[in-house]
Amino acid sequence: MDKKTVLIIDDDARNIFALTATLKVKGFNCLSCLGAHEALVLLKGDTPIDVVLIDMMMPDMDGYEAIPLIKALNNRRDVPVISVTAQAMVGDRDKCLAAGADGYIAKPIDVDKLMTVLNAL
Repeated sequence: MDKKTVLIIDDDARNIFALTATLKVKGFNCLSCLGAHEALVLLKGDTPIDVVLIDMMMPDMDGYEAIPLIKALNNRRDVPVISVTAQAMVGDRDKCLAAGADGYIAKPIDVDKLMTVLNAL
């Protein structure tokens, strides 16, 4: 089985580091961007990406703004986008899904839940 490539979009390098370390151990390739603008530039290209993990709370452009833009890219229409957020209040999951996310993971990330979501794709 080919390794899946995950694009991690998060404005906190520590979160990227931790997620990358965890996912690499689980057999995933990881790419990362520190913001949605940088991610959109990458996604407009032809870099193979199987799934996007996006932090919902970022400066400049948050996940709620970025997800519809990612989904609007013809070459990425079928790429699952999973929202990752510390905003784990009632209604936040629905808000993420309403923005176009295909899944939702709360921070701090439960690795078992993350793997369940990723393996279901």
